Amino acid sequence: MDWTPVTNWLLEHGIRILLVIAISAALYYLLRHFVPTTVRRTISGTMKGRPEEEINKRTNTLSTVFVDTGIVVIAILAIFTVLAEVGVNVAPALAGLGVAGIAVGFGAQSLVKDIFNGFHIILENQFGVGDWVSIAGVDGLVEVVSLRRTVVRDFDGSVHTVPNGEIKVATNFTKEWARVNMDVSVGYGEDLDRVIEVIDRVGKELAEDPEWAPDILETPYALRVQAFEDSGIAIKIIGQVKQMRQWPIMGELRLRLKRAFDEENIEIPWPHTKVYFGNFPTETSIKELIAPKPPSPPPSKRKRRVEVAPEEEGEGG
Repeated sequence: MDWTPVTNWLLEHGIRILLVIAISAALYYLLRHFVPTTVRRTISGTMKGRPEEEINKRTNTLSTVFVDTGIVVIAILAIFTVLAEVGVNVAPALAGLGVAGIAVGFGAQSLVKDIFNGFHIILENQFGVGDWVSIAGVDGLVEVVSLRRTVVRDFDGSVHTVPNGEIKVATNFTKEWARVNMDVSVGYGEDLDRVIEVIDRVGKELAEDPEWAPDILETPYALRVQAFEDSGIAIKIIGQVKQMRQWPIMGELRLRLKRAFDEENIEIPWPHTKVYFGNFPTETSIKELIAPKPPSPPPSKRKRRVEVAPEEEGEGG
């Protein structure tokens, strides 16, 4: 058997195919290792002065999108190049893909909508990997952002995949910085000036604590009397903190406020209701109500009155 044609084909086309595969692998390696570095340098320059966490989230989001898109492009080019070397005419295939793409575009409008909306989300930096968001009725930590979908893990650990076309309103709870925003209720009989002084003191102590100070940008303080509630008076407390740190800081602040209120004998009210029927009962009336009543005497017998009719005269008189 003459192996010359096979050898010639391998020498001519096989080497090209191996070269295409090698180039594709090299491009994949460059994408995975150099794109994140390049993106980080660019983001650090454009977002100079922003918090480091914000730069990291933006870098991770853009790197994921660029790498995933680049891998798809490299794979398509490599496949068509190899097919051309094998002898397949790729021109009709490309024309067919173009026609099919138009048909799919009309039939898969939701997919086009997802990609279009995802492009705007990434371009406008509405949210990124590592942000805590509320999108399409789902609250959680963003783990993946692509042109088509967003993957969110909620507080229970459940993972939600949200098509970008379903995102009408996106709420980002960790954009650059966050805020302590909480209400504390005290009893109606408390001196509010004294209560506000205690709240400000506790907030200052928390901001000066070495464990919590790096995360606090603005010392928590009592802003105003927020509302008259059913059982007490609510006082609004605010403060500015680093992103994703508002929840643990509010928990620590509540703990310290409870201890301080106990030390200062400041009442923290709880819901309770008093119900009265009619007039407010006095001590005397209560005793009269609960005192046993003497037994009633039996009713006296009625005397029957009998009237005797006069005797009738005899018939004989």
